[in-house]
Amino acid sequence: MLLGFPVKVLGQPGLKSHDNRRWQSRPHLSVSLAYLRDIFLYLKRQDIRMYRMAADLAPYVVHPDMPEFHSQIEECTAELAAVGELAIESNLRLSFHLPLTSVLNAQDETIAQQSSQSAVAHGRILEAMGLGPEAVLVTHVGGLYGDRKSALGRFVERFERLPEVVRRRLVLENDDKRFSVPDIQRVHERTGIPLVFDYLHFRNFNPQGLDGAQALDVCLRSWPPGVKPKIHFSSPRTAMRIVQHRASRNRSTSPQLRAPRPTQHADFADPFQFMDFFSKARQVVDQEFDVMLEVKGKDLAVLRLREDLTRFAPNLLGD
Repeated sequence: MLLGFPVKVLGQPGLKSHDNRRWQSRPHLSVSLAYLRDIFLYLKRQDIRMYRMAADLAPYVVHPDMPEFHSQIEECTAELAAVGELAIESNLRLSFHLPLTSVLNAQDETIAQQSSQSAVAHGRILEAMGLGPEAVLVTHVGGLYGDRKSALGRFVERFERLPEVVRRRLVLENDDKRFSVPDIQRVHERTGIPLVFDYLHFRNFNPQGLDGAQALDVCLRSWPPGVKPKIHFSSPRTAMRIVQHRASRNRSTSPQLRAPRPTQHADFADPFQFMDFFSKARQVVDQEFDVMLEVKGKDLAVLRLREDLTRFAPNLLGD
């Protein structure tokens, strides 16, 4: 089992995930790849072998009003291949999560087309890096629009329009308020798209009352033979939040305490929650999978959970 984290590195100051300059400063994929190379070297030192790259790795690459940014992938063919080779040498599993603005099942055809273009660009980056089939693009179904059946149907239709370079890498995740595991299972049955089980989303949205291990098993079995599945895990935030509002000109405001919501991600993964779930899952699931930790502690949380599991449940991590 590999443990990974998304995008931002906290364990070494100064490591940037991508070129986040505004368009006026001419940001470029080549700059992002230089940052990415430094992150890969850090991950190698920490023996972290799973990582989600920033969705904005190629800034403005499909922006409809900025064609000057559209050729970044072609301009970085050599750099993409070199960074991909470094990832392969490090046995590093990589992925993307498409931006939340990418809504393949949108009722607005313009939004749907832009979302498809974004998916194609991310797929082309993974291809140019020379990565294997375990390097995937995670997405959600999208909007409900008051009609679940039609919403799922539009996703299927838009998925089937995508070029093969994207279809063979796109994977579908359950979410925390619209589309459950049985919903995405119906999409899989029509398209063959692999399913990513998200633990926290499942705990927040499981209207069918499924058992967690069985829902996990449904998702894992959707992956093609020879491709190791991945899932998402996060503990819900339980700590009180302190919110500082910006003061107006005529009055000052004091900090306010806010209770956490069950959909919010914790800073670190609860090791006992993790152990309990996966111990039960092993009674049902008979295949290996990797885990993306979606917690605010990022790489620090991966290192902490690895320590906790080594202490309390070394059998879960295996090798």
